[in-house]
Amino acid sequence: MNDRDALTAYAASFVDELAQNGMKHVVVSPGSRSTPLALLLVEHPDIEIHINVDERSASFFALGLAKALKEPVGLLCTSGTAAANFYPAVIEAYYSRVPLIVLTADRPHELRDVGAPQAIDQIHLYGRQVKWFVEMALPESTDEMMLYARMIGARAVATAATEPAGPVHLNFPLREPLIPDLEQAKGYRQNKMTPAVLIDSGERSLSASQIDAVATTLSQAKQGMIVCGELPHPGMKEAIKALADKLAFPVLADPLSQLRSGSHDKAIIIDAYDTFLRDEAAKAAFRPDVILRFGTMPVSKPLLLFMKKQKQAITLVVDGGAGWREPAGLATNMIYSEEKDFCQRVCEKVTVASDDKWLGLWQTVNVATKNALASIRDEEELSEGKLFSLLADMLPLESTLFVGNSMPIRDLDTFFLNNGKGIKTFANRGANGIDGVVSTALGVSTVSKNTVLAIGDLSFFHDMNGLLAAKLQKQNITILLINNDGGGIFSFLPQANEKEHFEMLFGTPHGLDFSHTAKLYGGKYNKVQNWDELKKVFTESFGIQGLKIIEVPTERESNLQKHRNLWSFVSQEIKMVLDREIS
Repeated sequence: MNDRDALTAYAASFVDELAQNGMKHVVVSPGSRSTPLALLLVEHPDIEIHINVDERSASFFALGLAKALKEPVGLLCTSGTAAANFYPAVIEAYYSRVPLIVLTADRPHELRDVGAPQAIDQIHLYGRQVKWFVEMALPESTDEMMLYARMIGARAVATAATEPAGPVHLNFPLREPLIPDLEQAKGYRQNKMTPAVLIDSGERSLSASQIDAVATTLSQAKQGMIVCGELPHPGMKEAIKALADKLAFPVLADPLSQLRSGSHDKAIIIDAYDTFLRDEAAKAAFRPDVILRFGTMPVSKPLLLFMKKQKQAITLVVDGGAGWREPAGLATNMIYSEEKDFCQRVCEKVTVASDDKWLGLWQTVNVATKNALASIRDEEELSEGKLFSLLADMLPLESTLFVGNSMPIRDLDTFFLNNGKGIKTFANRGANGIDGVVSTALGVSTVSKNTVLAIGDLSFFHDMNGLLAAKLQKQNITILLINNDGGGIFSFLPQANEKEHFEMLFGTPHGLDFSHTAKLYGGKYNKVQNWDELKKVFTESFGIQGLKIIEVPTERESNLQKHRNLWSFVSQEIKMVLDREIS
């Protein structure tokens, strides 16, 4: 058997095994050395290919697909710096627990470290930011090597998907010729759903005695609270609500927890804590003796600072991925159990709370805060806070909202409050960067309906290359481009006091006209001037196919002052409520 036959047998077996184990999508960046895998992937009937020329954009696009699908997505590039451009998305996938299968083509061993073109050291290229790395063997057509290729494919899918989910990296050294025999490759496809090896991975679960101990701790608590960060697991809304109802614990729900939106009863869902926990009187009124945490640490800094001061509380962190998501440093119990199973089993054991005064105080303050926050809707000037306050009203039922980092995700936390629309919310909160946000949202939009991206101008600029995917693949997405001409979040940070160098180092105004961006990528563009125009254009965008960019111009200094005035007003309202409730 010649070299081409060996390449075909080996690579076709590997690709088929990915499909046999349920991998349905691969994002491909064109290149020469990756030709064999690219051709075999595009020819496989059970795998859908998404082409993206820019490797950095491609990797974030794959990240978005995997986020939305909650299943492993493949990512392929050629050798050299192409693979290095995957690195930011690999980091994000690792820290946000998103399953990616990164396939990098490489020069064979004899062409490494000898000055060959597009040859860099790709061994452990992503360091500790992947769950598993394999330097693949050179292609051979023996039965043993074809089984090896299949075994690696099966392990890659299983490893990426097993909690904590994350990226794996397979590096393929390939010799020329690089063109496989596509007709012959069909012979290496097995019957559907007959993987070379079945890999069963169970979920972590506590013993009966451990459940009893936790239930006792929670039942004895007089003033407990549940804190929920990002929760991608299905069924968590119902499980957490049932447990909280029985314990009469308030549930402080991050906007990415998916607990703020849907048809479920939200009476115990506290959604305005980011605002009222800035107030000293409110913080003094709430002294929990137990904190039960699920998911990532929420976005809210006021909540984090509040929790750090609760040294008297027993803090239980539940993590089915057996990680260490505890930046507050106060965990008394790290509980490695699948979250839904934990809630259901503990709920069966805890006693019903006899007093709901503690919960009632949280609810009263929450309602007062929301009433005060609603005053922002009286603003006539375009502002970031009011935009997020109106979003839940303007978005269609069962839509998808992706939010950029820096100010957008914080305004989402403050102003995107409980609603019944079933809106799914996404963000890149693993490493919290502004890179790749456009591409990630486009990946999400591939498999999600009525997708909206709310993003700041610097984040948008950082990933404008990603819009090519929207043009070439006719992605259907509405982008709310919040343009305050620079880094708005820095106005809220201590750096803002350094007036002499602030604009140059942190404000970074750019003066870009984004209408040219929309024209370049074939998108429909509107720059709105008032709220009525925004509502009209935004609503109409869901009836228009393709890329829609709606620019919302705001002023950084005005935005800062509006936020401060609102927080001051909320503090006054909270003081009156607490004086009445506690006296």
